Parts: sequence; structure tokens; C-alpha cells
Amino acid sequence: MKFIIFRFSAMGDVAMIVPVIQVLHNTYEEAEIVVVSRRFFAPLFYDLPRVKFIGIDLKQDYKGLSGLYRLFRLLEKEKPDFIADLHDVLRTKVLDLLFKLRGYKVAVIDKGRAEKKALTRSQNKVFLPLKTTHQRYAEVFKQKGYPIDLKNFVPVKPVISKRVQLFLSPVNDHKIIGIAPFAAHKGKQYPLEKIKEVIRLILEKDENAAVLLFGGGTKEKDRLDELETINRNRVINAAGIFSFEEELQIISRLHVMLSMDSGNGHLAVLYAVPVITIWGATHPFAGFAPFNQPFEHQLLPDLNKFPQLPTSVYGNKIFAGFDAIWKTIEPEVIVEKILKLIP
Repeated sequence: MKFIIFRFSAMGDVAMIVPVIQVLHNTYEEAEIVVVSRRFFAPLFYDLPRVKFIGIDLKQDYKGLSGLYRLFRLLEKEKPDFIADLHDVLRTKVLDLLFKLRGYKVAVIDKGRAEKKALTRSQNKVFLPLKTTHQRYAEVFKQKGYPIDLKNFVPVKPVISKRVQLFLSPVNDHKIIGIAPFAAHKGKQYPLEKIKEVIRLILEKDENAAVLLFGGGTKEKDRLDELETINRNRVINAAGIFSFEEELQIISRLHVMLSMDSGNGHLAVLYAVPVITIWGATHPFAGFAPFNQPFEHQLLPDLNKFPQLPTSVYGNKIFAGFDAIWKTIEPEVIVEKILKLIP
């Protein structure tokens, strides 16, 4: 049996398929698995020997309908038995149709769009926990007779390079706390001034704690450089220095990760690193909490004061006076949660 699996999109979305694919890989030893996604994400699958990763650029190499047809012809050469569409967007719908017209079996994720709309609308919310995204991914394979039990996921820490060893050497004897303070939308991003206070409190309350900072892009790196000045011996900016593969190696050595509702939290759980997540415009009920993390690891605004939350699945919708929500998540509470998780 040969599976072709699509999941294009952001880092967090792709990271969330890793536990599902690992369990599929280990449950059905006869299966061949082909993952099709952005080239950048290849290191996420290096520890799965029977997973073939095909990295693509939909904006350049396979742009438009003609490009998607070329991609279809390339993937058809793999001679798959089953197409798993874990994305369900216009591009993958086109690919699904092409495969169906040739007689291939295709299964598509149910994103629960109507349920998520009911959860995030401004009035008459249906405020109930929905299926997790990981469950939705797993159900795609169950549709075609390949059920998997996500309890069988086994985190595997990667071997770290000499370069990463050297980078971590100043904090090897410390309790290493990762902080990823950025998100794609303002509605998901805890204010940087409050992050500064979180860092100061961590260093004050635990003399053996060190903080590694994560982010991407020049603008984020510059802002993280400012945070590094709080204490250059115990606060280190890891952004913009390493390849994605090396950054995963660093994340795997953390004792705990503090993340927004964004990709770094989803990366950390792949290596059994506990994750504390700060939520703003979004909510874990929509199904995007990091894998296997308990609800008490999710830090939420006061929903009694702000009943319009959550406003969206993506964090791109805010309301007048939105910034006031952050006053209900105090730095002291965040630090208390973090320090409880450090051995």
C-alpha cells in the first residue's frame, strides 16, 4: 500500500501531521508513505525511514492550473494506492479531482468549517470543544480502512550537530526555557513588554534557568536581540542563526517551551517538550492546541470579561479595545506555570 499525503501551508499545520504520519508509519509496516509539502519542512520527516518527502514550491514551479497538472503527472509516477488530502483547499481540490478522474482512491479531511464558524461568531456562539486537528488528520486514513491510535506516538529526539552542541554549551547546566513570542497575527501575540517581564521574573525566581528565544525574519530577530539584553549570559537569541534542521535539534533539548498559538509549540511537542501556550483571539476548542498537552497548559484571557472571544480560527479578527484582553493574563501566572514544569 502506497499513500500520497498533501499538506501545504504554515509550519504549525505541517508539524501537526508528524505524529499522525509516525503512527501510520509504525502501525502499517508494509506501507510506503509519500509526503508532499513545502521543501523547507523536509527535516520534520528525517526520522521516518519509509517516508519519502517531495518538497515543492507551488508559487514558482507548480503555479496555476498548468503547474498543478504537472505536479499531478509527477506524483502519478509514484503509482499510489491512496491519496490523503490533509489540506482541502482549492489547489488540493484540483489535484484530488485529477486523481479521481484516473480512478485513484482519494480521502479528504473534514475541517469542520461550520462548527468552527459557530465557535468564533460574535453572537450565539456554540462554545464546545471540537475534534483536534490531529484527530481530523487521523480520520482521513480511517475512511479507507487504516485506523491509527495516536496514543502510540513516540517522540524521537534528533542527534545534535557539533555546531548546535557548541551553541548550547553555555547553558548545558541550566534549565532551558524556550520562548517563541511571535505569531502571524496580532490577535495571537502576547505584548512584547509583557514577555520582557516574563523573562525577568524567570531569571529572578530561578537562578539556574536560561532562556532561548525563537523567531523568524530580520524584523523578529532584531526585536529578539533587544530581549537578549535583559541578561546576555542567560538569555540567548537563537533566531536567524541556524538551518531549520538545527533549530529542531535545539528545540528538542528544551525543558519547556512558551509559545503563542503558533508553530514553535507544535514543533516542541514532537520531542516530548512540555508546551505552555498563550491564547488571544483564538481558542484551543478549535482543535489547534499542541499535541497531547493538557488543558491547564493553555493560558486564556478572561472569557467572562470578553465573551466575544474567540473571534477567529486564525487570529486575524480583533475588536475595539482588544489589547485589554492581555491584562487578564499576568506574567506572574505564566512564570508560575513554566517553573512548575521544570525538573
